Amino acid sequence: MDIAQRKEQFSLAYVHAMAAQAGFNSSRPAVDNDSVDLVLQGRDFTGGIRNPAIDLQLKCTSSPKISGDVLKFSLPIKNYNDLRTPNVLSPRYLFVLLVPDNHSDWIAHHDKHMALHHKCYWTSLRNMPSVDNTTSVTVDVPLQQLLTSDVLHQLLTQASARGSQ
Repeated sequence: MDIAQRKEQFSLAYVHAMAAQAGFNSSRPAVDNDSVDLVLQGRDFTGGIRNPAIDLQLKCTSSPKISGDVLKFSLPIKNYNDLRTPNVLSPRYLFVLLVPDNHSDWIAHHDKHMALHHKCYWTSLRNMPSVDNTTSVTVDVPLQQLLTSDVLHQLLTQASARGSQ
């Protein structure tokens, strides 16, 4: 596997692990033609939609560009346009996983546990403006929006209430 494929698979495993811990179903669309790499679905929510879902675009980088309190991430224009549209059934989010340069440092094995490295951040691009760029656009991913299992629960709770950030 080349390094881009490894990053893709590791980002899926990272989010799958959190979703499993939070008790959410995860599935992959058969075809990724809508910038959705992974769908998370909850069950038995009481805030409106009983089984809410969120759609995720996953990215992974070992060379993050941090400026102040944001991660500056270059996103292909197709992904940007797909993620910013408000006319979708499920809220869509961009998840950006930061990993060490050396792939052998992505996982640390210990006697009593295994650790996945490093951190994943999330943002919503819903209702972002159209741009004239034709290849990519740099988006700001707030560093305070660290992905955790609790955050996944919050995002699905908002989806249950028919909202998104």
